[in-house]
Amino acid sequence: MIEKTILSYLSQKLDVPVGLVNIGHIPAECVLFEKTGGSKRNHIKSSTFAFQSYGDTLYKACELNEKLKTAVEDMAELDEIGSIRLNSDYNFTDTETKHYRYQAVFDITHY
Repeated sequence: MIEKTILSYLSQKLDVPVGLVNIGHIPAECVLFEKTGGSKRNHIKSSTFAFQSYGDTLYKACELNEKLKTAVEDMAELDEIGSIRLNSDYNFTDTETKHYRYQAVFDITHY
């Protein structure tokens, strides 16, 4: 399961909590991610993941987003990963909860 691989890798590379789901309380700084789509062709899987970097200021969220993008791109060193492509990243501040966050969307080919 690629989610487990990503969670394990990012938890080692980033100095903030990393999780798959929002269980209610969001720490001041953390990364949450989810799979938003996927396909399989010739036994090769391709998935799209949205990573949300939270910070207690917009600057910290942006800074964490940059660290996250580097860490995700570094996952290419894993045998389970075929390729990684940044689809987009942008300010994704949640105006309802007042949480500053950035979102980076990656297309990941994996085995």
